[in-house]
Amino acid sequence: MLRQQLSARIALPAISAAALLLAGCGSTVTGHPLAAPGDNLLPTSAPAKPTGKPGSGAPTTSPRADRGGHTDFHADIGDCVKLGGTTTDATIDKATCGSQDANYKVTGKVPKNAQCGKGSDQVYYETLNGVETGALCLTVDWVVGDCMEMGTDVAHRIPCTTRGANDGVQVLSILQNATSVDDCPGDSQGYVYDDRQVVVCVNTLQ
Repeated sequence: MLRQQLSARIALPAISAAALLLAGCGSTVTGHPLAAPGDNLLPTSAPAKPTGKPGSGAPTTSPRADRGGHTDFHADIGDCVKLGGTTTDATIDKATCGSQDANYKVTGKVPKNAQCGKGSDQVYYETLNGVETGALCLTVDWVVGDCMEMGTDVAHRIPCTTRGANDGVQVLSILQNATSVDDCPGDSQGYVYDDRQVVVCVNTLQ
C-alpha cells in the first residue's frame, strides 16, 4: 500500500495587505521582508478628514467566497486560528477570535495558495505527496485596543507595554468602507485592505 505523506506549510504572499502605511503619498522605501512584504509610504501631506466608519472593536473582515480546496485542518470562513511553526512545518490550531492565542482569521478557502491574492496577510496550505490540496487565506485578527508584533514570521499579540517589539503596533480603530490610510485620525498609520474596503488604524509602539 502506498504511504501518503501529508505536510503543512505557510506561504508568504508576494504582495501582502499587511504593509504599514503612513498618511499621505510620496517616495517609497523597502517594505517588511517577512510577514508583510510590500512598500511603506512616507508622509508628505496632512491626512484628510476621516471618512471611514469605525468598527465596534471586534475583529472585522468580510468573508470571501469558499472557492474549494481541502485541508485536513478544518476551519470555516470567519474562524480564528493560532498559526505558528515555519514555512515548511506549519502548526495551526483553532482559537477564539480576539483571544491571546488567536493571531489570524480565515477569510478565504482556495485550491492553491497563490489564489489567496494580495488581500491575505498569511496563507496556510497543505500538500499530499507533494501536491497541494488546499489553502486557507488568513488575515491578522485585529482588535481595537490590542497590540500586535508584526515583524516576525507570524503576527502575534503582545502586551501594549512591551518595549523593543519588532514592528509592534496598537490598534486604534478599524474603519469600514475605507480605502486609504488618510481616513485614519490624526497622523496615525494604517494597514489597508482594498479588497474588503477595511483600514486598520494603528500607532507604533516605542
